[in-house]
Amino acid sequence: MTAQTAQPTSPRRIAVVGAGMAAARFAERYTALGGRGQVTLYGAEPRAPYNRVLLADVLTGRYDAEAITLQSATAEIRTGSEVTDVDLAAHTLTTAGGDEAAYDDLILATGANPVLPPMRGLRAADGDLLPGVHSFRTVEECARLADDAKGAERAVVIGGGVLGVSAARALAALGVKVEIVHQAPQLIERHLDTQAGAALRTALAGLGVETYPDNRARALHGTDRVTGVELASGYVLETDLVVLACGVRPRTGLAHTAGLPVRRGIEVDDTLACAPGVYAIGDCAEHRSTVHGLAGPAWEQADVLAARLSGADPEARYTGSRPLSRLTAGPVQYAAFGDAGADGPGLDVLRLEDATRGAYKKLVLRGDRLVGGILLGDLATVGALTRAYQRDEPMPADPLYLLTTQGVAP
Repeated sequence: MTAQTAQPTSPRRIAVVGAGMAAARFAERYTALGGRGQVTLYGAEPRAPYNRVLLADVLTGRYDAEAITLQSATAEIRTGSEVTDVDLAAHTLTTAGGDEAAYDDLILATGANPVLPPMRGLRAADGDLLPGVHSFRTVEECARLADDAKGAERAVVIGGGVLGVSAARALAALGVKVEIVHQAPQLIERHLDTQAGAALRTALAGLGVETYPDNRARALHGTDRVTGVELASGYVLETDLVVLACGVRPRTGLAHTAGLPVRRGIEVDDTLACAPGVYAIGDCAEHRSTVHGLAGPAWEQADVLAARLSGADPEARYTGSRPLSRLTAGPVQYAAFGDAGADGPGLDVLRLEDATRGAYKKLVLRGDRLVGGILLGDLATVGALTRAYQRDEPMPADPLYLLTTQGVAP
């Protein structure tokens, strides 16, 4: 009887559609946990994955574009390879260039698209954005904005969320007079309460950034180039530049066409699957009716999926995140977590305000547990507070010392 020679099994092919922060994190953790599959990232952008959170610092020149690159030495990264079609039955994908590739596991990390406001004059006759109008989502867009800002004196940022405030601060650092137009009554209303929003507005004013809350931009002026932003009241802000920072929308077109479950994002369960052998992580994923849109939850999802697919922890589950929103921009800095706006029976609220230092601090507690918090202007205690919140640890009987720098371990 002739002995049979065992044939080596081919490594499992893992295709990741998208090459952003969630994709890079998955690739890095998968290898670190001993995964033996072949991981390939398909990115639409012409460069390797990078830390999108640092784009404002690239705009100011604090970092160059290469310095924010996320290393993923063990994965194959196909840049400029946008995936335009997925055949779930055949386990193949097709890129815009016509290349076809087979996979065993498919991970959708397609991210999000910037929301463009419905306003007159947004586009030129050729259908492109009017010259002088910029989105602020990619390194390439950041580079174009930096070039345009060199000859600009005034800029209007439409949108006063995290991205809008970051862009405004960066442009002000370049010597441009900046105005923010924001529809909501206060800046960064998803994370800050009324008092914190007012304190942030004051801090920005100290940098030369004027804010117009409760205002809507309804039209742009200019033919060959933007010259003004018309508000709903009819008042026109003269400008050389416009930055659109009106939020993002999960990029779900590919998933929808493939017949995967889509609501606001691609619906996933606690295994992060949206179909057998198909997963979604990051800004495009919707888990338990929540789309986080923050780097922290995206990385947590990537970690769970890497643990599952690598075999390090096949039973790993993602049950949700306790996200932290943070902006550190010189004198303008804040951190917010949990439900900082909660108020009602059973809740205790502790606030400290220091107008001379431009600091505002708030904790919301239910019993000895931290429900949410805001730190603005002084982040010395952010580490201790966020650890207590994210680990759901009991708070001390007198948590006041956690709002002060005294007694906080370095």
